[in-house]
Parts: sequence; structure tokens; C-alpha cells
Amino acid sequence: MARVIYLKNNSNVLIASQRLHHRYVPLNTFLIKHNKGFVEPRHDNRGIRLTLNYGQIKFMKPTSTLNDPAKAAPPAASQKKHLIMLFLPVLVAVLLLLTPVPAGLEPYAWHFFAIFVGVIVGLIFEPLPGAVIGLTGVVVIALFSQWLLFSPEEIANPKFKMPTEAFKWAVSGFGNSTVWLIFGAFMFAAGYDKTQFGRRLALILVKYLGRRSLTLGYAITFADLLLAPFTPSNTARSGGTIYPIIANLPPLYGSKPNDPSARKIGSYLMWVAITAACITSSMFLSALAPNLLALALVKSITGFTISWGMWFLAFLPLGVLLILTMPLLAYWFYPPEVKINDEVPRWAKSELDKLGKLSRNEILLLIFVCSALLMWIFAASWIEPAMAALLVVVLMLWTGVLNWNDITSNKPAWNTFAWFATLVALADGLARVGFIAWLGKEGGQLLNGFDPQVAAVMLLIAFFLLHYLFASTTAHTTALLPAMLTIAAAIPGINMPVYCLMMVTSLGVMGIITPYGTGPSPIYYGSGYLPTKDYWRLGTIFGAIFLGGMMLIAYPWMVLMF
Repeated sequence: MARVIYLKNNSNVLIASQRLHHRYVPLNTFLIKHNKGFVEPRHDNRGIRLTLNYGQIKFMKPTSTLNDPAKAAPPAASQKKHLIMLFLPVLVAVLLLLTPVPAGLEPYAWHFFAIFVGVIVGLIFEPLPGAVIGLTGVVVIALFSQWLLFSPEEIANPKFKMPTEAFKWAVSGFGNSTVWLIFGAFMFAAGYDKTQFGRRLALILVKYLGRRSLTLGYAITFADLLLAPFTPSNTARSGGTIYPIIANLPPLYGSKPNDPSARKIGSYLMWVAITAACITSSMFLSALAPNLLALALVKSITGFTISWGMWFLAFLPLGVLLILTMPLLAYWFYPPEVKINDEVPRWAKSELDKLGKLSRNEILLLIFVCSALLMWIFAASWIEPAMAALLVVVLMLWTGVLNWNDITSNKPAWNTFAWFATLVALADGLARVGFIAWLGKEGGQLLNGFDPQVAAVMLLIAFFLLHYLFASTTAHTTALLPAMLTIAAAIPGINMPVYCLMMVTSLGVMGIITPYGTGPSPIYYGSGYLPTKDYWRLGTIFGAIFLGGMMLIAYPWMVLMF
């Protein structure tokens, strides 16, 4: 099992799991280099710890591993594997391009789909960052737009300027309001991190609910719930805020990673944390970046607009039930050995004392994010949600909660911005070339004769279970949601608003089923507290609970409300 490295740079803590350069590798096969040369990380009861107060850190492949040189992968083998992964998306796209065009579909639409599938394969295996894959797909299609994007009728029109129109399409995603909403929400998360307001919220809950293992589970859940509406990355929220706090708790109970003592309490806390992240990711439109992508896809394909309040209301009964029962369910299915400990509240109190009183910037941040939430819920008719988010970003800049360097140096925000902008353009392109309409017609014929409600449930189950094949919710959303929406739209009698809400609200909870199902999953899986066997067993149990809840509680509620 991969270890966790804790890197400290002054007061900033970075948690790095086994994911490096967008590939999963064991961290203990890497040396760590900073400006004083090579250093070997020290092991403690939480994994591998490296403390640096200065210098730049980067990961370097060694000629031998730290622990067992015989297990080191030869550089040539690693490079060969990377080249294979790099070539795979190209191979898939080329094979599809050479495949005969299906009946009823225009050749340029099939060729566009071939490039689109190549992009999806690239997003799944990630030989390069997702933004690079998406940008490559957009550029290739724009360059060869005569055969991939535009119909013969458009090209034959003397007034049609193909290079100009191709460029407009290529950059269309960067003007999408959903993309800017994602960017704004990332800035909110930066404010939480810089002011330490998110850490304060979590510590307050631990202070008052941390004496018992069960109530500590509820404290972790409520902490995630409080942060979720304003943090579009569950990796940043759970992995970057919640995990660094709860990682300090198991040692207070004598619970150690990769040790039988992990079951004392560490295993329970880690499972509650990752499960809470999945539930809250479904509760709020702004709690998971792919939610916002799904929103854009639904509007593009079906014309149905889902507001922040509509999303929240749709999942509310099931979300509240899961939030209130999940820590107890985890307590039953994965019980901690230690039930009570007085040290945890004392530790949380000492950490809160170090933070002191609410700072000016924390108070301002609280006012700003509450204002944004109110505008998202009640003012959508006169201010675009993305504009509300950008207004709050401007206010944070003017008041000093954030500075311009915080904006420009936020690599995850800009990376996600570029990534989602290209995916939105590609998804819109599928509809533009007529592929979505063709797929809906063909798929609808396969389900012809089924009761509309039965067909909707069958599609939901398929959409949920196919997540086993994906290590990225974004890739899953981009690859499957357009097809699922199009097929459903072709089925007579299906309630499309309800169906769309069912599909998009399932994106968060489906992340629980595998150790790679959502962003923070590898962090908790690699913590040393969740053995592989336990993770898969619990993922199956809770995945079944969540899917059952979607069908038995969320679906009837949505039919009633929408």
C-alpha cells in the first residue's frame, strides 16, 4: 500500500498521496530533492514524514528504491509504459476514424466522435494532465474542422469563414458561465485556506463532539457539510482541509496506520470522512466540480436548466437522511474499538487557542460566502451565478482577504478552468455535429417498449455501476452523461427534468464504490487505516445503500416536486 507523505513548509501543510504526475505510483520508490541535495524521508507512526522549512521540493525517480533496490522499476520500463499510455488515445481515435460510418450518421459527425473518444481515453489514463488532453482535442478538431466539425452545406456557403468559426468554437468553452462559476468557487476555497476559517470550523466541531467516537464521526461529517457549498473540489475540501485535521486524531487513541491498532479508531474516522465527502458532493451543486460540468451538459443536450436551489431541493431528503445516519451506519459496519477518549477535545481546544479570535479576514470571508450563497439561491433571476461568484472574488481582492498573487498562483483553479472549458466545447460539439441526436434515436429504440420509469431506473443503475471503470468523475461525466441524457430523451413519456436531476445528483455518492472513485479516495486509501479488503467491502455496502436511496427516496421525491 502506498504511504502518505507529509510535507511541511513553514505553517503550510501539503498532503501528497500516491498520485504523482497524474499516474499512480508507490511514493516510497521516489527520492525527494530540495536545494540542499537528496534527503531520505523519516518514518513515523503516520507514514513517511519530511519536514522542510525552506527550499523547493520536487519528486525524483531514483536509480533504486529507498527500501528495496530490487523492486525499483527500470527507467526504460517506466518510459516505455508512459509512451504506451501516450499512444493509446491516438490509437483508439485512429481505429474509430477507420471504422465505417454507422447508418444515419454524417461522416464528419462520426469523425468528431472518434476524436472525442480519444480525448476520453486520454482523460481516463492521463498520460498528460487533463487540461493538456482536452486542449489537444479542441485544437485537433479546429485544425481539421473541414472533416471533423462542419457540414458540407456550411462549407459550401460563400459567406461561411471556416477558420474564424473553427476558432470561435475552440474557445467557446472559455466563455461558458459554468466554467467561470467553477473558477470562482476555487477562489472561495483559497479564501478558506488562507484565512484558516475552514480549519477553525472543523476544530470547533471536534472540540464539542469529539469525546465519543460516534459523535466525532458526526463532527467530521458536519465539518465537511459546512465547507461543501463553497468548495467545488472535494479533494481540496476533504483531502486538503478535513484530512490534515483528522490525521492528528488516531494517535491520541493509540491507533496507528498499517498496524492492527488502526481499527481502534483510525479506520472508522477515515471511512466516515471519505463517505461524508461523497454525500456532500451530491448535496450541493457547488460541492463537486463535475457537478457543474454536468449542469452545462444537461442544458446543452436537453435545454433544461438546473439552478442551485433546484439541485439542493432535489437531493435534500436523501441528503439529510444520509448525513444523519451515515456515521451510525459506519459505526455498525466498521465499529471502532475505542468508544470514548477525553484527549481529542483537549487537543482541538489547544489548536483553537493557537488560532485565537476570529480575524478580520475570516469575518469578511464569512460575510462574502453567505452573500454568494444567498445570491445563488434567491437572486438567480437578476444576476448570473457565475457573476455573483466573480463579484465575491473582486470583494475579497479589494478587502485583502485574497491578493492578486493568490489568484495567479492557484494552479489547481487555472488547470481546472482550462480543463473544463475544453470539455464543455467538446461536449457542445457532439450536439453541434448531430451525434447526440443520432445516439438518442438509436438508443431509444433499444429501450422501446419499456415503461418510462423502469427505463429511467435501468439507465441510472447502469450509469452508477459503470463508475467502476473510471478513476475520474469528470471523465465519467463527460463520457457517459451525454449518451444517457440523449437515450432518455428519445424514450416517450420519460420525465426528463426528474431524470436529469437523478443522474447529476448521483455523481457524488457513486464515488464511494472504489478506492479510486473520487478525488480524495486515494488519500484516505493511502492513509494506512483502510486496508484494501475493507475498502472494497465497505464501498460495495455503502454504494448499495446510496443507490437504493436514490431509487427509493430521491426518485419518488423528485417526481413529487418536479
